[in-house]
Amino acid sequence: MDPLLFAEDIHAGYGDIVIVHDVSLRVEPGEIVAVIGPNGSGKSTLLKSILGFVKLFQGKVSYCGEEITGVSSDRIVGLGIGYVPQVNNVFPNLTISENLDMGAYQVRGRASVKASMEEMFSLFPELALRKRSLAGNMSGGERQMLAVARALMARPRVIFLDEPLASLSPKPASIILSKLQEIKQSGVAMVIVEQDVTRVLSVSQRAYVLVNGAIAMEGNAESLFKEESAKQRYLGLHAKAVDK
Repeated sequence: MDPLLFAEDIHAGYGDIVIVHDVSLRVEPGEIVAVIGPNGSGKSTLLKSILGFVKLFQGKVSYCGEEITGVSSDRIVGLGIGYVPQVNNVFPNLTISENLDMGAYQVRGRASVKASMEEMFSLFPELALRKRSLAGNMSGGERQMLAVARALMARPRVIFLDEPLASLSPKPASIILSKLQEIKQSGVAMVIVEQDVTRVLSVSQRAYVLVNGAIAMEGNAESLFKEESAKQRYLGLHAKAVDK
């Protein structure tokens, strides 16, 4: 069977500069895939190239067995692919409910939108308590919950998340990871770019390590985390810091 999503031989970058070199990435239904590596290794560029936000010099992207290379970002959302950017991921001048409503702009029928919103409030009760509050008044962790919930409003089969734990203290970061595991249980696949290697590998099934825009290692997340050479050469971790 075809994977849910397959990015093959991706070369991508900005202007005439190639940042990502010959990278292939697959996502199976209902799994969490981590994309990790040092700063500047091309992780976010890879995600944006798959989603059509960054120039693709070479390669192709397939979703549910059909090629979607070059498809507009609006069309990609309509196909069932969500995206949670690292920054500017909520509308600060809109309420929580209005933000969620914006996430469902391609969903037909108010009854369906209302049902999706109730599901989001059930998954994120913190949002339900403040649904009439402006998103700009929320904490960093609450904003991240809202960003994820808004992406889910379109009922995607796979979501790409760019640094979802960035700038979060340990407690809200743990809450976000717990919510992502709940989402996975509902059958939604995820691709997560993240600097917090320890946390993201703890919830992932597979992982890709990018270094200088190319894949240095890939495989089972748990096995990769235990690989001493990966910890020290690519992940910036040391055995004493993680083997507790």
